[in-house]
Amino acid sequence: MYKKQADTIRFLCADMVQKANSGHPGAPMGLADIVTVLSTHLNHNPKNPNWLNRDRLVFSGGHASSLVYSFLHLSGYDVSLDDLKAFRQLHSKTPGHPEIETAGVEIATGPLGQGVANAVGFAMAAKSAQNLLGSDIINHKVYCLCGDGDLQEGISYEACALAGKHNLDNLVIIYDSNEITIEGDTSIAWAEDVKVRFEAAGFEVAKIDGHSYDEIEFALNEAKNKTKPYLIIAKTKIAKGAGELEGSHHAHGAPLGAEIIAKAKEAAGFDPNLSFFVDDDVKFWFNLALERGDLANALWDKKVSELSQDKKELLNSLLNPDFSKIEFPVFNAQKIATRDSNGKILNAIAAALPGFIGGSADLAPSNKTELKGFGEYPNGKNLHFGIREHAMAAICNAYARYGIFIPFSATFFIFSDYLKAGARLAALMKLKHYFIWTHDSIGVGEDGPTHEPIEQLSTFRAMPNFYTFRPADGVENVECWKVALRLNAPCAFVCSRQGLNPLDEPKFGSVANGAYLIKESQNPQITLVASGSEVGLCLEASKLLENSGIGVNVVSAPCFDLLCEQESSYINRIFAPQTKILAVEAATALEWYKFADNVLGMRSFGASAPADELFKYFGFSATNVANIAKDMIK
Repeated sequence: MYKKQADTIRFLCADMVQKANSGHPGAPMGLADIVTVLSTHLNHNPKNPNWLNRDRLVFSGGHASSLVYSFLHLSGYDVSLDDLKAFRQLHSKTPGHPEIETAGVEIATGPLGQGVANAVGFAMAAKSAQNLLGSDIINHKVYCLCGDGDLQEGISYEACALAGKHNLDNLVIIYDSNEITIEGDTSIAWAEDVKVRFEAAGFEVAKIDGHSYDEIEFALNEAKNKTKPYLIIAKTKIAKGAGELEGSHHAHGAPLGAEIIAKAKEAAGFDPNLSFFVDDDVKFWFNLALERGDLANALWDKKVSELSQDKKELLNSLLNPDFSKIEFPVFNAQKIATRDSNGKILNAIAAALPGFIGGSADLAPSNKTELKGFGEYPNGKNLHFGIREHAMAAICNAYARYGIFIPFSATFFIFSDYLKAGARLAALMKLKHYFIWTHDSIGVGEDGPTHEPIEQLSTFRAMPNFYTFRPADGVENVECWKVALRLNAPCAFVCSRQGLNPLDEPKFGSVANGAYLIKESQNPQITLVASGSEVGLCLEASKLLENSGIGVNVVSAPCFDLLCEQESSYINRIFAPQTKILAVEAATALEWYKFADNVLGMRSFGASAPADELFKYFGFSATNVANIAKDMIK
């Protein structure tokens, strides 16, 4: 029966790509045998895709999405044959790469390698959950299907090194080794021994024929009792069953053609005139997932009902975090670096929310992100990623998708470039993943231009559904967190290394509006707007201007993204139309031309010198700001 099931998947995938005249038929056809056998091992419930103790199945090669959708349809998820026929069409449940709006899709993997790191993240999250709730409540597996491209991307090895270090025995990676990439055979750019490399990382590794049902079955049974993460290297042929295109790189990213598909169907005993065909016996065998899932889910619900009252309350607080319980620290009249105030805030949140968890890419002492007294992974809240920013972001995305955690990840702002793909996917999925980025500007000083973030603020402000907060003092930092925790989106906190003077109370508006008046004149001629450390600079400049008889408004803008969402009436209130507007930011800051008449920003990569000297050298002094303002209103 396996062969008929696998061939059904193959031809559904080929038909989807052919009808759309777009897509990747090769990998799905090559993996059909593995997915068919794997479907009998998965512990999941298509009627309840969010069941907490389900096995997670991650398709790292998101381009093989026709395989994902065929599997979901046959298993009984809310993906119909009509949805398969709408593959890659506008507003369909079957987009070109899987997105989490489709029931059964665990995570949007996107670029190659992300899914491998996501799978490691799910496996780590499962261990964290098991520590909190017990092995009777959390005991599922994490399966990941990946290919040559995934393992060539560096992120996969960043993540797998962590998997091996932590002996993630709940992780099973199935490597579709068809030795084909877009340009041809993998040998043109790759010659390493994957088995040896993964064994060195701490994995147990098996090699099988990816088209032998007995070998697939044996390997998956072996996976159930491992004490290490498990890599199954499955030797396959791309576009298996596709006649003359079997094994060819030409089958990777283009439709096979109606004639080849018809011949392939006929050779397999299928009617070549039928498209999107699923025989009743095939549907029956795949649909057994519904009965198995219902039963497993019901047995788990019974175990949950038998938990102690304390454990029940813990599970409820994990599923429904109560932000009102957070006792935020008080920073009134306190000069403090925002990385320091942020560290105290993180600890306050961790004390109130059992699902708040995170760590740094080997920079916790500098990022101030240690959760003091909360222990180390897997028995505590502090995650250590080593110097692996890219994997860190993808792992924390998986924590956010797991269902009970609110993760944060941290590094220097300049290294946010290493994890941008993960941040972008977090935004695409609207994940509550909090990015902590310190050493926010040329204030890094002596480390020089390689470590001074100049264009990064503009980069992340340009990203849809991503909120970048750059607080100007401790009090504002607290208010930023209060807003961020209630947003259904990832947020970044860009924090200073240097101490910042406390601000006065807002005169109009609040952090929730993205920007607010921190100083207001009765007859303003100029409005100065800034974020972070430059707010204090603008306040100093405003005094010099007032001494010259010039009325000044000062706006603190901790979140440019929220500001852009405000009504025009609010914008006109904080940026008085009769004034000239000068934006001041120690970054490229080109986005400020949306509101400002002029921008004092960075036009180079910075330099190596003490921070105070750099601010002065690049024009970020109260005197220079005041002089620019005077020139603007002449």
